Amino acid sequence: MEFTTSDGLTLAYDDIAPPDYERAILLVHGFVSNRNEGWKRTGWYTALERRRFRVIALDQRGHGQSATPHDPAAYGRDKQARDVVELMDHLGVNRVDLFGYSMGARVAAQAALTWPERFSNLILGGVGDKLLNEAGRPRSDAVAEAMEAEDPAAISEPFLRSFRQFADEQGEDRAALAAFSRASSPPLDVAAFGTLPMPVLVVAGSRESNGDPEALAQAFPLGKGVVVPGCDHFSAIPHALTKAAVFDFIDGVLDDPWAR
Repeated sequence: MEFTTSDGLTLAYDDIAPPDYERAILLVHGFVSNRNEGWKRTGWYTALERRRFRVIALDQRGHGQSATPHDPAAYGRDKQARDVVELMDHLGVNRVDLFGYSMGARVAAQAALTWPERFSNLILGGVGDKLLNEAGRPRSDAVAEAMEAEDPAAISEPFLRSFRQFADEQGEDRAALAAFSRASSPPLDVAAFGTLPMPVLVVAGSRESNGDPEALAQAFPLGKGVVVPGCDHFSAIPHALTKAAVFDFIDGVLDDPWAR
């Protein structure tokens, strides 16, 4: 399925609504991923449907089957966050649980800061307390250059090389990903995390390069952090313990009227 954003881009999405669904959740994938690779192949669609969730997932601009403009001006976290809410409006959905992973977690956090009334619960995966210290971080074109390199073997940084190889495996538009990487986004307003009214789960692997999820969770009034043992940034998302953490969090929130 597709919808058109207010700035004219066509974005692809899935909306899987079992007849007896009890809650809706919107999934926001990470950089160089897409809704199929980030959520369906990793078992999240099936796991959520079994729990009677309505599952909504989009391919973010520049990714998957969505529009892939090559102009950095088409991108930025504010536009990505607006895409989330415009998809909800397109579907006539007033409130959802929002789950973002990696880059998608930053988008989810921005959406929650801008439209807190639209989200019942916020789940941030693949991030940690390094998110609190991104202000003043020097901008780097290294990711864009990795996407533009003619030979991925020439990319010296293993983490960047893995992203490039993943982009090639997914058949992503690397010129769009390079433009995406060069877009300018201000740091998240982490001081405003303390104003968010919804429960927040931060979950990441014990070998996560983005820092400690439990330390990040302390920035939210109703924050909870979970570390998935033995996992890194990439292996945590499909892991059964990550799914268990998400469902335990949502079940606990539903059982706790004060947290609502």
